[in-house]
Amino acid sequence: MKTSARLAGCLLGALLSVAGLAAAQQLQPVDRIAAVVDEDVILESELDRAVRNIRAQYAGRENQLPPAEVLRRQVLERLVLTRLQVARAAQAGVQVTDQDVDAAIGRIAEGNQLSLDQLRQQLAQTGQGFDDFRNSIREELLVQRLRQSFAQGRINVSEAEVDAALAAQAGGGQQYHLANILVELPDGATPEQIATGQQKIEGIKALLEKGEMDFAAAAVRYSDAPNALEGGDLGWRGVDEIPPAFVTMLGEMQVGQVVGPIRGSSGFQLIRLLETRDAAAQAGAGTVTEFQARHILVRIDEDTSESQARARVDEIAARIAGGADFEAQAREHSEDENNRQQGGDLGWFAADAFGPAFGAQVAALADGQVSAPFRSDAGWHIVQRTGSRERSGGDESLRTQMREAIGRRKLEEEYNRFLREMRGEAFVEIRTATGAPEPAATPAPGG
Repeated sequence: MKTSARLAGCLLGALLSVAGLAAAQQLQPVDRIAAVVDEDVILESELDRAVRNIRAQYAGRENQLPPAEVLRRQVLERLVLTRLQVARAAQAGVQVTDQDVDAAIGRIAEGNQLSLDQLRQQLAQTGQGFDDFRNSIREELLVQRLRQSFAQGRINVSEAEVDAALAAQAGGGQQYHLANILVELPDGATPEQIATGQQKIEGIKALLEKGEMDFAAAAVRYSDAPNALEGGDLGWRGVDEIPPAFVTMLGEMQVGQVVGPIRGSSGFQLIRLLETRDAAAQAGAGTVTEFQARHILVRIDEDTSESQARARVDEIAARIAGGADFEAQAREHSEDENNRQQGGDLGWFAADAFGPAFGAQVAALADGQVSAPFRSDAGWHIVQRTGSRERSGGDESLRTQMREAIGRRKLEEEYNRFLREMRGEAFVEIRTATGAPEPAATPAPGG
C-alpha cells in the first residue's frame, strides 16, 4: 500500500513537472527559420544577431545604413555565403581545432587591449553570448582556410608577371585607394537581365551626380559586392593588384571622381578614386635572414581527412627518426609536386615566404635538424633545415611582396567567381519576408 501511494505520488509529481515544462515552452518564442541553405538552416535569431552587430559597427553613422529590409537582405546573403563556404570546407576536410579558436580569440582580445574576461563582458553588453562568438570565429577561420586551400594549385604567378609589375611600379610608382558599387549579373545573363542591371547602375550613378546620396551610402544600400556594408571600400591597390583594363583609366582620373558603368565579368560597376599615393620601391637598408630547407607535405583534401593526414605524417616522421633519409622520404611521400622530385628542396627563402607559421618552425631549427610534424593551411609538414645565411634586403624582398600582391589579386578574382558558382548551384530558400531579395526588375531610385 505504501509502495502504491509512493508510486502515485511520483507519477503525480512527474505529471505536474511535464505540465509545468509544457507551460514554460508555450511562453518561449519560437525561433523561426530565416533561410534554408542546402541541408542547413539559418535561424531568425542568427539573422537578428548579425544585423545588430552591423548596426553596432555603424553607431553614430546610422544614416549611412540602408532601410531595415534592405540591410536585413544584405546580411542574410552574407550568412548564406558563409554557410555555403563552411559546408564546402567540411567536405574538403578543412578543420579548425578548439586551440585554433582559442588562439584567434586571444589575438582579438590582445588587439583590443582586453583580457578574456573583459572581452566576455563586452560581448555580454552587446547581447552576444560567448558561445555564439566562438562559433562565429570558428566559421571565419574555416572560411579563411578554405580560401587558402582554394589557392593551392590554382594561383600561379610567373617571374615575367613580377618583372612587368616592378617595371610599371618603377615607371609610375602610384597606388590607388578605391571604392566600388557592383550590380551583379548572373552567368549567362539574358538580354533582359543585362538591360535591368544597366538600368539600375545608371540609376545609382544619377543619384550620385545629383548629390542625393554619397558614394559610401549608395554602396551600402545598392551594391551587390561582398564589401557593400563597408561602403564599397576596396582599400589600397597597386597597379599589380588592379585588372589591367582599369590601370590606364585610373591614371587619368582625379581624386573623388566616379567612372562607369563598366561591364565586367561579375556585372556592372561604378569605381570611385578616393586617394592616391607614391609607391616607389624602397629597398631595405639592413639584412634579412634566409633559410635553405627541405620539406615533406601531406595535404588535407576531399580524399584525406585531418586525422588521416596526421597519421601519415607521424609515420613518415617515425621513419626519419629511425634513420631513413629525409630526401628519399620526400621523393616517395611528399604531396608538394613543386619540389617532390627534388627531394622536397625549397631552395633559399626568407622566413615569411611560406607564411609565419612555417617560417617560425624553420627559424627554430638548427642547420641539419628535422622538425616535429606541424600543421599549416596547406596540410601537415615535416621540415629539415639545411642552411641559413644573411643577405642584403631590398630587391628579393620587393619581388616577394610583388609576387604576393599579384597572387592576392588573382585569388580575389578566382575566389569571387567560385563563390558565384557555388551560390548559383546551391538550394537556397528564403523564408523570412524582410530577407526576401528585391525584385530583379526594380531599378534604383532616380533610374
